[in-house]
Amino acid sequence: MSSSLFHLAFPIQDVEATLRFYVDGLGCTVGRRTEKAVTLGLAGHQLVAHVVPEQPSKQKGIYPSHFGLVFLSEQEWQELADRAKAKELSFYQQPRMRFPGTRIEHRTFFLEDPSHNLLEFKHYTNESAIFGETNHGQVGDAGEI
Repeated sequence: MSSSLFHLAFPIQDVEATLRFYVDGLGCTVGRRTEKAVTLGLAGHQLVAHVVPEQPSKQKGIYPSHFGLVFLSEQEWQELADRAKAKELSFYQQPRMRFPGTRIEHRTFFLEDPSHNLLEFKHYTNESAIFGETNHGQVGDAGEI
């Protein structure tokens, strides 16, 4: 499926605030746009933000819902973290190392967009952890739901 792109639709409250966060803040590209929706390009993938009449309940913690990117380059991960800080984006969790010393060790940070959607950006020390390391029985942080 190498000729495929990932698509994600998600709720927002305000198109202009969404554009400031995703385009000005993260550097996304803009595609089609109406008063009720905007199509964004994030690392070659399609995001579609749809205005909803009521804000969904704000979740407590990073689970169950968030989306983002896995960087193959630690330098690119760090560049985005630095950009997010420089653009004063809202960090839900500051850059940190998760699962240090294990095969699933990775650097991560979470941002919160203006509609309270959470985005995670990470870089694995061992690329095999992205889809592999099936003998490692942990997915996510215990107790962070």
